[in-house]
Amino acid sequence: MNLEQHRKAEAFATLHAGPEAFVIPNPWDIGTTKILTGMGFKALATTSAGYAFSRGHVDGVVGRDEMLAHAAEIVAATPLPVSADLENGYDDSPEGVATTIRLAAGIGLVGASIEDFTGDRNAPIYEIGLAVERIEAAVAAAREQDFPFALTARAENFIRGRPDLDDTLKRLAAFEAAGADVLYAPGLPDLAAIRTVCQAVSKPVNVVMGLVGSEMTTAQLAEAGVRRISLGGVLARTALGAFMDAAREIQAGNYTFIDNAASFADISAHMRARD
Repeated sequence: MNLEQHRKAEAFATLHAGPEAFVIPNPWDIGTTKILTGMGFKALATTSAGYAFSRGHVDGVVGRDEMLAHAAEIVAATPLPVSADLENGYDDSPEGVATTIRLAAGIGLVGASIEDFTGDRNAPIYEIGLAVERIEAAVAAAREQDFPFALTARAENFIRGRPDLDDTLKRLAAFEAAGADVLYAPGLPDLAAIRTVCQAVSKPVNVVMGLVGSEMTTAQLAEAGVRRISLGGVLARTALGAFMDAAREIQAGNYTFIDNAASFADISAHMRARD
């Protein structure tokens, strides 16, 4: 038994047990992991988009081996529990998804999400029977571990051109019945839809900020029944947005962006001297 991984997994389970909602931000490299850890967050999650951007790729093209190697770097950089965005498990088959979860547990992760997006824009969502089989296989692999690996099941309708709340609810209910520990439907349009999802299931619900609803607050999401709030790729997009704005200002011959830059001292406070 890996006692440190077991400790992290138990801490992660306690966060999901509530009663309060918690925020799980998404670093995309070792430096941002150190900063978020130092700022006092209780858990972290990887972001497939943020990492892909940092490597000069669009989201969705990084393969399993590279993504798991990245996740292992994040795990090694923090004492906090880390869950991973593992996209569709990097395989269409239930068996392949199960293998991905076993590999994820083997690098020190204490949780991961699996989505029902196929990667095929012509048929973007797995048929519900196969989608459920994939989650069942992921759950079975998670339960093989000697610690509580938190399996998050994602219903992708709203960000894949299928804004169908009824089908989303059907899928989340089926994923819950399949044993998923956390349920997640990215892109829900408003608090009413979020509340409907939270009332329809009994497992913890994750809501991602950064797609819609910038006016929503943590308190409002908690009141609606949300247990976990993630940020997905929006922290990376925010950083890149500031970078691009600064570059445009340089092109215009100005440098006022310097006034908003973090100080060396503020950044260095979260970093370590070279070993």
